[in-house]
Amino acid sequence: MRRMMMLLLPTAAVSGGELPPSNKVVFILGGQSNMAGRAGVISQCGMQYGCRRPAVWKRSWSPAAAAATKNKVIVISGPTGAGKTRLALDLAKRLSGEIISADSVQVYRGLDIGSAKPSSSDRAAVPHHLIDILHASDDYSAGDFFHDARAATDHLLARARVPIVAGGTGLYLRWYIYGKPSVPQSSMDVTSAVWSELSRFRDTGRWEEAVDLVANAGDPKARDLSVNNWSRLRRSLEIIRSSGSPPSAFSLPYNAYNLNHHRRLSLTNQADQPTELELDYDFLCIFLACPRVELYRSIDLRCEEMLADTGGLLSEASWLLDIGLSPGMNSATCAIGYRQAMEYLLQCRHNGGSSSPQEFLEFLTKFQTASRNFSKRQMTWFRNEKIYQWVDASQPFDAIAQFICDAYHDRAARLVPDSLEMKRESCRHESRDLKTYRSENRVFRGDDDCCHVLDWITRTQRK
Repeated sequence: MRRMMMLLLPTAAVSGGELPPSNKVVFILGGQSNMAGRAGVISQCGMQYGCRRPAVWKRSWSPAAAAATKNKVIVISGPTGAGKTRLALDLAKRLSGEIISADSVQVYRGLDIGSAKPSSSDRAAVPHHLIDILHASDDYSAGDFFHDARAATDHLLARARVPIVAGGTGLYLRWYIYGKPSVPQSSMDVTSAVWSELSRFRDTGRWEEAVDLVANAGDPKARDLSVNNWSRLRRSLEIIRSSGSPPSAFSLPYNAYNLNHHRRLSLTNQADQPTELELDYDFLCIFLACPRVELYRSIDLRCEEMLADTGGLLSEASWLLDIGLSPGMNSATCAIGYRQAMEYLLQCRHNGGSSSPQEFLEFLTKFQTASRNFSKRQMTWFRNEKIYQWVDASQPFDAIAQFICDAYHDRAARLVPDSLEMKRESCRHESRDLKTYRSENRVFRGDDDCCHVLDWITRTQRK
């Protein structure tokens, strides 16, 4: 299926309405295709998501045209638990916007608690896109997200709505901002052949042999993949079979943009030097940060709350096992929370549907540790993204939201005020507190607090 590019029409051409000034876009950050192909999901506004498509987002650029037509994009990022969802909803109401999820797990139907999806009431109040578009057995890649999110963005702009992209998947957002790498799209014949080639290894748990196959085929970096990351391994082999080259042979727009930016800054007369690679939108990028110990306390409690209701994360992980998936098999089962819960429930099933309080608390600790480590990786990722300004998420919510709205309407107001600014370096000076950090459970404090979970395991995990 080929994608048609949507034209950004002049104001008078948009069904009698007026586009927002400069066709601005709000973008908020935080912290997978089956063999039959995906028919996609129709959104509230008639958009179709979840389909494979060839890349068509290549645009010619000239300084005059860019100044006249480039849409503003506000990017608000932050680690897990920093308050991105609340802020996205508030901005959507203030700016007449709709939310595009940039979360690699929220795309899956049935994975609600572990992905912290917006509630049904929130989704009724503000339209959301790229949520519940796939079955858990499907894969969803950064390339798929690039196509779907760009299409949704242009669709909303054409309807005079403000797109608010909210999520925490760093690679998705990097491709959305800077563009999709020029990696060739695999044909269905190649995809099918690679799937068959690797399935004999995956079905028998021979990960190392599969890695050797891909490395010998031309991608030695396959040995650096995390164990059982079959989707990444399969994609690497698809690229080799389609092009004869490994993924690393193809240029990345992110790297090219940064290199070109540094070159331009090194020139004396910067204003007269056009950039060879320009971004498709005029981005205002904000990163929500807060003291690490405070963030870790919030994450630990969030993990406990996901497990306190047995109809939550544990039930969703049990369903993944029941439909034949294994931990780490695909994008959904690699997700933090789901992978640890699936491994724990497999252990319970192996034990005849039983678990001790100690085993449950050990699983909880693994879940909390993995979640904290993920937030740390998010902080590191976005600290290296120089396009972002850092905002202290512990400051008054209304002040942060008002600053973003002011910056949306007036480019001159983009500088973060001192009262809201979080120095990037300040997050590095917490090592003393972090070295002594210990989780303090507030829900599961003792064996008695685990009883209802262990009873649920006895009733449901005798498989």
